[in-house]
Amino acid sequence: MGWELKKTVVMVGMMGSGKTAIGTALARRLDVPFRDSDHELERASNMTVAEIFARDGEPFFRQKETQIITRLLDDTPGVLSTGGGAFMSGTNRQIIHDKGVSLLLDADIPLLWSRVKRKDTRPLLRTADPRKTLSDLYEARMPFYEMADLQVKGDPSYSIEEMTDKVFEVLKTRPDVLKEV
Repeated sequence: MGWELKKTVVMVGMMGSGKTAIGTALARRLDVPFRDSDHELERASNMTVAEIFARDGEPFFRQKETQIITRLLDDTPGVLSTGGGAFMSGTNRQIIHDKGVSLLLDADIPLLWSRVKRKDTRPLLRTADPRKTLSDLYEARMPFYEMADLQVKGDPSYSIEEMTDKVFEVLKTRPDVLKEV
């Protein structure tokens, strides 16, 4: 017995919530492609996200982000990790809902902070008070993230494998997404 992924699972959530780590592990378990919308956008433009923002501005970036997400959702089913701001867009939420299934990796501020505080790869946290910035982003974004089709609550004690198990169990409740074959 195995599993067939019928729709792309789109991982949404805050930076540090585990979208890449859990998404990669889930894709391996299901033997499907793992994709990352930010990496695909960087590859297509031959620029980093920061360079696109600096040169062309956020509205241009968001337009390209929507195009990339749409293209990736039209591809074979897999697991897609999106940038933290992608799910803020009503257009993106609708496209994801219509063509895939959104899954919120819900992690609280202490867990997120423990994962991102020592990394310099988060441009949004290059502020005088990065923990407050993270908290402010969390407060602003959670109402949108909570619109996700499915949610899995993170816990500091979970390993990547245990969190992937939790995600897998939630996906099994949706036969339109994951079907036993």
